[in-house]
Amino acid sequence: MSESESQKRIAVVLPDGSELEVGAGATVEDCAYEIGPGLGRDTVAGRLDGELVAKEEPVYDGAELEIVTDDGGEDYLRVLRHSASHCLAQAVERLFDAEEVKLAIGPPTDDGFYYDFDNLDVDEDDLAEIEAEMEAIIEDDYEIEREEVPIAEAEERLADEPYKLELLAEFADENDRVTFYSQGEWEDLCAGPHVESTGEIGAVKLLEIAGAYWRGDEENPMQTRIYGTAFEDADDLEDFLERRREAEKRDHRRIGSEMDLFSIQDVTGPGLPLYHPPGKTILKELEDFVEELNQEADYDYVETPHVFKTDLWRRSGHYENYADDMFLFEVGDDEFGLKPMNCPGHAAIFQDQSWSYRDLPIRYAENGKVYRKEQRGELSGLSRVWAFTIDDGHLFVRPDQIEQEVEEIMDMITDVLETFDLEYEMALATRPEKSVGGDEIWERAESQLESVLEAREHDYVLEEGDGAFYGPKIDFAFEDAIGRSWDGPTVQLDFNMPERFDLSYVGEDNEEHRPVMIHRALYGSYERFFMMLIEHFEGRFPLWLAPEQVRVLPISDDNLGYAYQVANEFEEFRVEVDDRDSTLERKIRAAHDDRVPYQIIVGDDEEEAGNISVRDRFEDQEYDVEAETFREHLAAERDEQRTEPDFLQR
Repeated sequence: MSESESQKRIAVVLPDGSELEVGAGATVEDCAYEIGPGLGRDTVAGRLDGELVAKEEPVYDGAELEIVTDDGGEDYLRVLRHSASHCLAQAVERLFDAEEVKLAIGPPTDDGFYYDFDNLDVDEDDLAEIEAEMEAIIEDDYEIEREEVPIAEAEERLADEPYKLELLAEFADENDRVTFYSQGEWEDLCAGPHVESTGEIGAVKLLEIAGAYWRGDEENPMQTRIYGTAFEDADDLEDFLERRREAEKRDHRRIGSEMDLFSIQDVTGPGLPLYHPPGKTILKELEDFVEELNQEADYDYVETPHVFKTDLWRRSGHYENYADDMFLFEVGDDEFGLKPMNCPGHAAIFQDQSWSYRDLPIRYAENGKVYRKEQRGELSGLSRVWAFTIDDGHLFVRPDQIEQEVEEIMDMITDVLETFDLEYEMALATRPEKSVGGDEIWERAESQLESVLEAREHDYVLEEGDGAFYGPKIDFAFEDAIGRSWDGPTVQLDFNMPERFDLSYVGEDNEEHRPVMIHRALYGSYERFFMMLIEHFEGRFPLWLAPEQVRVLPISDDNLGYAYQVANEFEEFRVEVDDRDSTLERKIRAAHDDRVPYQIIVGDDEEEAGNISVRDRFEDQEYDVEAETFREHLAAERDEQRTEPDFLQR
């Protein structure tokens, strides 16, 4: 730091809200040493206004600063995994022709890291060899050194790396110098941050190989992406791998195929799921559940077409902010688009008639199919698709009705989540960088939602910049059975759509006033929520959702008549008779594998006594059960939407 710089003083804001005054030009690491020498020595990286940066990064006046140390936290893990991605690239270039292989990018992710390579011909069988070479690099404990160089010198170093040169050209627009990180004989253009040496990485595991388009653009070359993960020690890695194995057991794509729930076929197109009868049965139960909640809350159902002229999307702001994600086409002189959202159609319905303040709130609901043009490489089962259905609700309210309506929506959402015994957290998502509307409108909307959360004394986190482009929102995230977090229901406040559609109502003063629009979804989307339920329950759905609720198993063909007689007594449920010529043991195993909640077993003893034996999917069994007793229990278990079969746990 020069003398003139050190004489100038700036202030950074620490996590506790206090200010730290340092000389202009001070780095993240300098600030850490100002706080204390121990913290300075332990500093690995920092966060400046939320962005993870190298410890050598200069701070600036008014910046919010967090120090990242080697304490094993999430930020340190991201830094460690970024360094592991460099080890991966170094290992690949050692093992394969470094002259031919071209490097792309290698960032950390929430669960690990990846690196993209061009002109690399490898398959899953090569991962063990690459991983062994990575472990050798970690064992050698190379110092990871940072070097700042002029753009011209960087261009010379990267003359044979076309993808790095493309990145460099973007850096050059904003900087006259860039950074390289080196370890042993290997170096990479990189902004960092990284750990001090490769030996800090500890334990690594390469997970899979996939294809990925450069910059996510299908017009660009397809590259080879190698995924991996890294931890400080082997125990943490093994815990992760065990969770991963459990997740693979619950993969909704595999279970969906086994249970004949849905398929996504090449002949229909990517990201366009087909729901088979068992899958549609579950979806219909989910729809009925939401429809019951909507009826209780006085929603009116509407329906909008799948396609609109783009005049509608221009008015709503979607064309300006969302056109790249829309399916657009021309008919004659007009341009049309498949709808990516339902809200503009609902605004158009509201606009079609006159309203008094006495009419509000107006609540519209629609199970509306929408379409979003995700990159093909990002499509995955039901988790990311081109066509999906939102249990949409849009409310048009007076400003004085906002708090009550948002509270009632939140009650509906918690009803849904608690029905499935899902633990959840809430977040207030504020204005994103790409948005419509003025500052005053956004400040007003954000303060309204914050007021509701505070009034109800809800714990929530602030997610700055994560709101929708038209307004802030309250998001609900929930955990599944193995601790994974999923985004789901949402309630969004919108002062912009009513302005764009010139919506109005006549107030008590006989003047026109602008309503406020509230967007809400109780599931989020049926596809994503269905996917989560498949994995959460591992296909073992609660009785009320199960596509087959009861299976009657005759012990022999002699008992078939009685089996069908019993099935008729349970006709209000989804019941099947296994009339195959097979042993009872095989029938029981088949029902268990098909994840049927209950089996009714009937043989000579049951037929003679006029009763049944009941077996649940936990393999517990009770004999001499009156059919009426079991039928009454099933009705209660179904109607109360219990999450587990509990007849034999009474």
